[in-house]
Amino acid sequence: MPGQPQKISIRTALSSISTHWAPKLIASLNDEFEVKLAKLAGKFVWHSHEDTDELFLVLSGELTIMFEEPGSEEAATLKDVTLSGGELVVVPKGVRHCPVTKDGEEVEVLLFETAGVVNTGDAKRTPGLTNEVEDIRQRV
Repeated sequence: MPGQPQKISIRTALSSISTHWAPKLIASLNDEFEVKLAKLAGKFVWHSHEDTDELFLVLSGELTIMFEEPGSEEAATLKDVTLSGGELVVVPKGVRHCPVTKDGEEVEVLLFETAGVVNTGDAKRTPGLTNEVEDIRQRV
């Protein structure tokens, strides 16, 4: 028999996050998908996730997902997407992208991804950016 479902306070979880670009696990579904929270600031790295889509839901702030990496195949066809609080975008698997915040300001996001996804995807040499996802479910 399953345990008692627990409510999760997104505000409490966000208040416990002090590091940018370090997603925190707040829920999982069917052992296949993960719901994560993160605080972002500045520009991330160009990367893709070959086997999975990635959902970004902006909770506060303004986030642009860039799709036009100079010299890439997508540069001619995909346009950047800018999101404000309450807006989301799904980045299709295999599409190179780079999240960047407006003027380096902090943005709070909810991510929905396949379990085990690494935040830097296929990017190489990303010291300080590739983060093991910390499970904070017991704290929220």
